[in-house]
Amino acid sequence: MHVDALLLRFKEIADALASPFYILRGRPPWSLGYYTTKKAAIKDAIDNMVVRPGRPLPDSFGVAIDERIVEYPWLFDRLRDSNGSLGRVLDAGSTLNYDFILDRDPLRNCDLTIMTLAPEKRCYWYRGYSYVFGDFRQTRFKDASFDTIMSISTLEHVGLDNTLLYTDDQQKSEKNKHGFVDAMREFKRILAPGGRCLITVPYGKYENFNWFQIFDKEMIQLLIEAFSPSSFDLEFFEYTKSGWQRASEGQVVNATAFDPHSGRGRLDDRAGCARAVACIQLIG
Repeated sequence: MHVDALLLRFKEIADALASPFYILRGRPPWSLGYYTTKKAAIKDAIDNMVVRPGRPLPDSFGVAIDERIVEYPWLFDRLRDSNGSLGRVLDAGSTLNYDFILDRDPLRNCDLTIMTLAPEKRCYWYRGYSYVFGDFRQTRFKDASFDTIMSISTLEHVGLDNTLLYTDDQQKSEKNKHGFVDAMREFKRILAPGGRCLITVPYGKYENFNWFQIFDKEMIQLLIEAFSPSSFDLEFFEYTKSGWQRASEGQVVNATAFDPHSGRGRLDDRAGCARAVACIQLIG
């Protein structure tokens, strides 16, 4: 095991040991014990199919947990509705690169390629998954290489400063608000006809945090137009003190976000990051 992966494993053990104290402290997001609690909540939500089309979420769902508590169950619900094999799958952003996500059907043992800017501490190549590093806006994949493309909370980083968390390459410190447009065009090129592209992004009142941005209505329209789907579905979820719930676009048009790295946008609602997300399924 690589030394970085070993250190990460020790951190996860320490986090698990601290989780009872995290709960006693009132569940402050991103403090010691948060990851363990969040992981357990996500696994439960996926396995119990909590996020289903048109159905309200349970009361107090995901209080003090960031948007992954909605995004992962939403994604799995869409994948289960695949009527069979997912085919050739691309994870554009490496958001699925966790054992507790990859261990769950229908992702388990699928033909998966994980693409991100630079190598990460976690790596599951020994399970047969492929890893590719590069820019989504200009990949080396052939036309129609994939049947399913997933990009979970990733497009909000494309074209901005990715040197804070994701790479040391200073060329990836950008200020291109519309970098996601080229990524969507590339997704369309490498997706097989009739294939599915599943996207989530933070949504609400536009704000740029330098390393990520909140998408507004105009940006969502640009995203969809750049892909030019044969059809699409668009859903919204909102976070309040009471947890996550489904929402209309009008309800989340002024939603904000909390940046856990700078503290910007902090309120007393214990939001983990975004206070609203847009979840989009596009058919090629």
